[in-house]
Amino acid sequence: MLFEKWMSEGSVSIPNMLLKSYKKIGLSDTECMLFIQLHVFIESGNYFPTPIELAERMTASSHEMSSMLRSLVGRGLLGMDQYEDKEKGVYFEAYTLQPLWNRLMDSLKEEEQIQKEINKDQLEQNVFVLFEKEFGRPLSPMELETLKIWMDEDQQSPELILTALKESVLSGKLNFRYIDRILFEWKKNGIKTPEAAKQYGEKFRVRQLQKSGQSDKPRKDSELKRPVYNWLES
Repeated sequence: MLFEKWMSEGSVSIPNMLLKSYKKIGLSDTECMLFIQLHVFIESGNYFPTPIELAERMTASSHEMSSMLRSLVGRGLLGMDQYEDKEKGVYFEAYTLQPLWNRLMDSLKEEEQIQKEINKDQLEQNVFVLFEKEFGRPLSPMELETLKIWMDEDQQSPELILTALKESVLSGKLNFRYIDRILFEWKKNGIKTPEAAKQYGEKFRVRQLQKSGQSDKPRKDSELKRPVYNWLES
């Protein structure tokens, strides 16, 4: 019988974001529990529980409940709507937790933006490290500035810049002027990803093979001469 009574009480789903982020959005432990209790009341059909009803489920007094409810409304975390009962011809008030969900969503967006900035910083730092590794020396101030211009002003992604670096290495022309020309050509042709750059290069090499009169028959890698695109002459 006790188990049946337990099950008849039902259950309420509480968003993990509330439990993970309530402190971040400025809620105390008690205020978070108040929101959970409000959620339970609303889910059960009581859209406007009184401070006394709330206090019966918490360790705070009804006076403290009233104070917290006013505070949450004033801080824009709890909303109050007015509805009309058309059958009875009366209006009634109801709490809405939508402002809380909106604030949690904003918090999630902020976290994602911060993570994107962190990832971007890590990728950019990786660009500097890999350039110095390929050049075999520290980059000069002018070269460092050129990298920043590519990323900040030209809006070239770190991945695409590293792809251009690889292309310059394969072409045997490891210098910033050559890499800048590669990026310029890719931007002019609407290429924004390493995958698109690879496809663009492969199409060119196929044309070069055809022009050079090489057979289309499959050959071993050791027999196949890879044409190199001179970006400075494009």
